[in-house]
Amino acid sequence: MQKQTQRDGFTLIELMIVIAIIGFLAAIALPSYQDSVRKSKRAEGKAALLDLQNRMERYFIDKNSYASACVGSGCAAGTQVLANAGTEHTYYTMSISAQAQNSYTLLATPTFADTKCGNLSVTNTGVKAETGTGTVSDCW
Repeated sequence: MQKQTQRDGFTLIELMIVIAIIGFLAAIALPSYQDSVRKSKRAEGKAALLDLQNRMERYFIDKNSYASACVGSGCAAGTQVLANAGTEHTYYTMSISAQAQNSYTLLATPTFADTKCGNLSVTNTGVKAETGTGTVSDCW
């Protein structure tokens, strides 16, 4: 009689169990990863807003007014506080949403989907806000 040889490899059941485990781990890890990516992009937007806020304060020292400050291209001579309206990796677009002689509101609009925080803003008095479903403490 011949002896049956043992085969090396996986059975279909073993393979399906491994695939199910990988799928389960991916379902848990992927949302966490995506949230981490959004947080890192948000950090760039916050840093750009604070940089623009510092530039606005320097502009006020020079001109004694915020009213004529301008962001991006197309600004009149001597009014530009920021040459490029986009952030370093273009995750946010920077703008001055409201301005007067003694006040301003700066706005960072995301170029990616961010329903939690939405637009980030800061005023000349340092009041921070967001337009998403999250809270200011979550987003700032």
